[in-house]
Amino acid sequence: MNQEDLQKGKKIILFDGVCNLCDSSVQFIIKHDAKDIFRFVAIQSELGSKILNYLGIDSSKVDSIILYIPNVGYYTKANAIFLIAKELKTWHSYLSYLSFIGKYGDFIYDYIAKKRYKWYGKKESCMIPTLDNHSKFLS
Repeated sequence: MNQEDLQKGKKIILFDGVCNLCDSSVQFIIKHDAKDIFRFVAIQSELGSKILNYLGIDSSKVDSIILYIPNVGYYTKANAIFLIAKELKTWHSYLSYLSFIGKYGDFIYDYIAKKRYKWYGKKESCMIPTLDNHSKFLS
């Protein structure tokens, strides 16, 4: 994957584009991303597939949000949530202090991920960015 395809200095959040909970989470992050450091890619998109392939992640086994920091690495599940929360301009940034719970955080994450479609629903297709937030999405 060519690093020039991604916006320089931005952290990339790969998310489930048909999940209503994920959509709400993306909208929340956009609203509170005061430093404008995040960009978003649906896992189901062509670019999402390219990034997963570049990272060596099997797309059929992805049931997680992925935070990809070019030239640094990638983080999944609770680790991704804690690192994202740390950057937000809201009280949610304090969630990053829970990173010490390690695998217990992943257990909670996995439980919610397994139930997310049942609890929050699912879209027929990936969300379409609005004119206001179009620049936050990579394609």
